[in-house]
Amino acid sequence: MQDIQQNETRATLLVTCKDRPGLVAALAQALYTQGANILDAAQHTDSESAKFFQRIQFDDPELAGPDRDGAMRRLEATVRGVANLHEMDWQLHYEATPARVAIFVSKTDHCLYDLLLRHRSGELRCEIPLIVSNHETLRGVADHFGVPFHVFPVTAETKAEVEKEEIKLLESEQIDLVVMARYMQILSGDFCDHFAARVINIHHSFLPAFAGGRPYHQAFSRGVKLVGATAHYATRDLDEGPIIEQDAISVTHCDTPKDLVRRGRDVERRVLSRAVRAHLERRIVVYDNKTVVF
Repeated sequence: MQDIQQNETRATLLVTCKDRPGLVAALAQALYTQGANILDAAQHTDSESAKFFQRIQFDDPELAGPDRDGAMRRLEATVRGVANLHEMDWQLHYEATPARVAIFVSKTDHCLYDLLLRHRSGELRCEIPLIVSNHETLRGVADHFGVPFHVFPVTAETKAEVEKEEIKLLESEQIDLVVMARYMQILSGDFCDHFAARVINIHHSFLPAFAGGRPYHQAFSRGVKLVGATAHYATRDLDEGPIIEQDAISVTHCDTPKDLVRRGRDVERRVLSRAVRAHLERRIVVYDNKTVVF
């Protein structure tokens, strides 16, 4: 497994609230009084909803001190004070605590290989303690990378019970993010709700076009000149969750459905890895079934 080296003093703050004057200054002042040094800050205001979003990455030397737990409590109390005053929703993430990621797969391996290689090279800074599948097909890939592989065969009759067992496993492993790397099963609404905004799916079309099954064949039958891929958070509504990342390639009348599948794999890999990286780097805020990606 990859040896993750994180900066113990670094943290990221994500906030959302109704837009009003003074928000940037209030957050900056709060972190300054805490003794933190802001390394990067980005903000966005949605003019239609009048919502304000900000991502602040900062360094707090006290987090590396002997009383780390106390420093975290003091930092969180400082942020909470500003958040309560301005009615903010907020998340505080510490770089020294890497996210734990579970990858769900079926029989298709290109997205799985890509994620594991990027993780091994250090591009995806996280822990991958397990891979879950409904088939034995990709066990060899997991073994090659030294990742435990768990198989849960799924039928229509056993789906509910299987998902309970999967959730039990994910909770026992303290999983923060589930990545559906071409997992050819539809997760139930209960599963998606349990891991709200923590399940990333790759769909092999440029949503909202060609949702559902066999999107490349749907695209071929319509004679489209672009095919793409979409990474989104999975929700109760199939292929309608908040979109994180998309990309597309040009195709022609000469391309067969098999060509579209082959060419689309490269797009799927790129889109999924970019979405996972954005989540791991705490650059995504979800609102109104949309995302702000800093």
